[in-house]
Amino acid sequence: MDADEVRERAGSLPREPGVYLFEQGRDDKRRVLYVGKAVDLRDRVRSYADPRSERIAKMVERAETIDFAVTDTETQALLLEANLIKRHRPPYNVRLKDDKSYPLVQLTDHAVPRIEVTRDPADGATVYGPFTDKGRVETVVKALRETYGLRGCSDHKYSNRDRPCLDYEMGICTAPCTGEISEGEYAEDVEAVTRYFEGETGVLADPLRREMEAAAQNQEFERAANLRDKLGAVEALHGEGDTAVSDSGGYQTTDVLGAAIEGERAIVARLHAEGGKLVERDRHTLEAPDGEGTAGVYRAFIPQYYAERELPDRILCAEAPADPDIEAWLESEGVTLGVPGAGREATLVDLALKNARQRGGTDDESGRLADALGIDRPGRIEGFDVSHAQGRSAVGSNVTFVDETPEKSDYRRKKLTEQNDDYANMRELLRWRAARAVEGRDDRPDPDLLLIDGGDGQLGAARDALAETGWDVPAIALAKDEELVIAPDRVYDWDSDAPQLHLLQRIRDEAHRFAVQYHQTLRDEVSTTLDDVPGIGPETRKRLLRRFGSVDNVRTASDEELTAIDGIGEQTAETIRSRLQ
Repeated sequence: MDADEVRERAGSLPREPGVYLFEQGRDDKRRVLYVGKAVDLRDRVRSYADPRSERIAKMVERAETIDFAVTDTETQALLLEANLIKRHRPPYNVRLKDDKSYPLVQLTDHAVPRIEVTRDPADGATVYGPFTDKGRVETVVKALRETYGLRGCSDHKYSNRDRPCLDYEMGICTAPCTGEISEGEYAEDVEAVTRYFEGETGVLADPLRREMEAAAQNQEFERAANLRDKLGAVEALHGEGDTAVSDSGGYQTTDVLGAAIEGERAIVARLHAEGGKLVERDRHTLEAPDGEGTAGVYRAFIPQYYAERELPDRILCAEAPADPDIEAWLESEGVTLGVPGAGREATLVDLALKNARQRGGTDDESGRLADALGIDRPGRIEGFDVSHAQGRSAVGSNVTFVDETPEKSDYRRKKLTEQNDDYANMRELLRWRAARAVEGRDDRPDPDLLLIDGGDGQLGAARDALAETGWDVPAIALAKDEELVIAPDRVYDWDSDAPQLHLLQRIRDEAHRFAVQYHQTLRDEVSTTLDDVPGIGPETRKRLLRRFGSVDNVRTASDEELTAIDGIGEQTAETIRSRLQ
């Protein structure tokens, strides 16, 4: 690979944190030559066009392809880089790995553990990190010692003491060395510190907050300010931590799947986590199921991919495959299938989606869209979709893409009037968005283009809402079945590999995912009504909702329909009907 090829490939990479892999060979015979991390993938890879050493130059010359994966933070990139190096053992990482090392926090393998910040943890120690901000880590460790009194001295100094050291006098150590605190009580404090590093921020934040408020009430403002800064470090540290996926519930392995459809093909990105840590990623291409959307992609991918591979303990998706056979198969294998709505798992699903959508092409999709529609280049596009279950739990989604990239902070969602009318639902959603914009109640900039998920009817409803409110923004629609782009004056039937169509498909699919996720959240909140019915366990409740869609539909079901559900007899059906009346 010469310098021009490196620059060309770098130009197609995103300006985001991530890892990059120089590889030799293609397809199944690829060999990873070098793995690196970057805050900005495009800039970092471009630097290899002018290698900094002869050894790097040889690596670039041997490389035939460059692969990459985006991450949310530099620390995630660091961790993924380390795990990929362990897995692939690339020859050029032996000497070329960055000298920079990151601070860790360790609790030593001792009957009375020591806590310290280190870059070289001891064998057998419990280690947390890495973290990118050493000053913040030291602030947090000091706060932990002041609150829980863990020792910071070496084992040599700890042994054979007959009186406490200065740390005890300063209040940052409880002096287990001289029996000022028993080993059992000290172990409880170690457990509290462990809980903090495992994500229970309140273990340290709550006492600091109480101390800060007390200092402010006593007009000790300088002390209160110091405590405020310390509290900020304590609450911010977990944004850097090493845990990508919660391992509560006994999950040792987790696969996170994100799917994106581009024309007649679909990309599924798989992120693999072990013990809560992201250790691998890959991307797979398959033919997109005609008209089925991303749920159909998951339905096709899961059984095909895992048929000849070891199943993880848990699979997380952006959207449920909605196939009882797949769900039953996974359940029989002891695999939990989830669609997270919030938290770390939802963040990782978003990361998988981001990797699925990265094509690495150089096409200016927004420019192509502008040329095709005869409009100015739309830098800001908003997508809209509605979701409901026969009119129940109706919701609308409003997603935003800026320069072809999701702008998650500008996503909005709305509960809609419960009605089984997609056109009326879309009209209500667009009237809400337009009215807020016209009245100055929406803090977001006006978009350059609106994309409606649906056909001519949904677009007509949206345009009616725009006319009613006087919001002058162009709107088009993308119909799912034939992937036709519908404008007010004509219908476009673009080639399946048209870059501008791929952009609209990503926005449409994201609006659909966001709407379905919110609808499922509302439906699950309502479904807890069934928890109070004797004889209805989690699995039976799941089967009821899968069959009837909502509690209201369960309420109006006949005895024959209820008893047709596995696990429900006549007595239970009678109880359900009486409790839900």
